[in-house]
Amino acid sequence: MRRLRLATRGSQLAIAQSGWVARRVEQRLGVAVDLVTLKTSGDRLADVSLAKVGGKGLFVKEIEEALLEDRADLAVHSAKDLPARIAPGLVLAAFPERADPRDALVARASGARVESLPEGARIGTGSARRATQLRAQRPDLEILPLRGNVTTRLDRLAEGRFDAVILACAGLDRLGLGDRVTERIAPELLLPAVGQGVLAIEARADDALARDLASIGDLRAERAILAERAFLTRLEGDCNVPLAAFAEVGGDGTLWLRGLVASGDGTQIARADAHGSDPERVGVEVAEQVLARGGDAILAALRDEAAS
Repeated sequence: MRRLRLATRGSQLAIAQSGWVARRVEQRLGVAVDLVTLKTSGDRLADVSLAKVGGKGLFVKEIEEALLEDRADLAVHSAKDLPARIAPGLVLAAFPERADPRDALVARASGARVESLPEGARIGTGSARRATQLRAQRPDLEILPLRGNVTTRLDRLAEGRFDAVILACAGLDRLGLGDRVTERIAPELLLPAVGQGVLAIEARADDALARDLASIGDLRAERAILAERAFLTRLEGDCNVPLAAFAEVGGDGTLWLRGLVASGDGTQIARADAHGSDPERVGVEVAEQVLARGGDAILAALRDEAAS
């Protein structure tokens, strides 16, 4: 039987996600899949702000190198960790069906919701997107930095360092920890990250495997992620930029994309939305609207701040 090498990060969540994909590939393509575990720069710098060391691309750099150097045949990423542009010579071959795209509030108090958190509650998150939107909704909350894998973040909560933490519903569900969620936060309150809840399968562009992998993809997930990534690419977004985009796909394939860019303190938010059938066109249209509604000034200020 043919054997494929699947590159993955070594975190508990990454292994769970890659194992799920490996089983799907084995079933659909009639091959055996071995996991190749790699430690990325993002993992080695787990206690450092991503914005200061190069962004979420640090989670994919070494994995892409393994593909390009033929040390792996395919790779699995959380789509929200992918930079706007992937390495030349590689392709995003498939996107399986999307898990819950929402953000999750995990609070020490049973049944807590964002709106019910007490004044001054300490909220842990490593995401600029989450922090700015929370500040806009609840400027009284104390938003504190938090990095590390899912287990580490939950441990910090249990230790009493925070009153609540914000994580992705999809990650908690995939680890069997969905019962820890005290609120699955509506997109109207906290718009998800580009690609949140989606797994991206990457392969070499010139490899026939890339075409074969398309059979495990989901058309709705693909259309949504293409729209969201078109928004990201047009805004040249990275982890220094608090931006969000979330596409919903109707039964007839029509897309509804919502996007935003926010200032670091959450006092300025440029929002837009659009409907359409062409994912990339819709993504660019929403990005252009965001820029016209003040997003260009917000982005310029954020990048000046990052440069200084």
